[in-house]
Amino acid sequence: MSGPQSNCAAWLSKAENDLLNIENNLAAARVPWDTVCFHAQQAAEKLLKGFLVFHGRELIHTHDLIALLSACVQVNPSLAKLQQDCQRLTYYAVAARYPHDFHEPNEEDGREMIEAVRHVRTEILSCLKL
Repeated sequence: MSGPQSNCAAWLSKAENDLLNIENNLAAARVPWDTVCFHAQQAAEKLLKGFLVFHGRELIHTHDLIALLSACVQVNPSLAKLQQDCQRLTYYAVAARYPHDFHEPNEEDGREMIEAVRHVRTEILSCLKL
């Protein structure tokens, strides 16, 4: 494989590593839910970027999943159904990494973000026929 498809494979592989990080954290005696939420956002970001690369689109250098999704929807309008998932996941791109006056993610938040990223993964891979 060469060109955009091989670069897409690299993005998807990185996304799978983020999902592996989630699974490893879920197996821990103490689950760091902020880390789970962060890796869910990161996996979704890489999946969306992989989709754009596959279709020869210029990458948007952002952690904003809504902006990335908007570019993806231009290629495949059916992906608009990921709007809510991407909106929820985007929050964890930066906020979960630093101590701020924000809501500390708990198990419920973490499980919701896992569900959201799995939905994004399923839809992106389906569109890519993978």
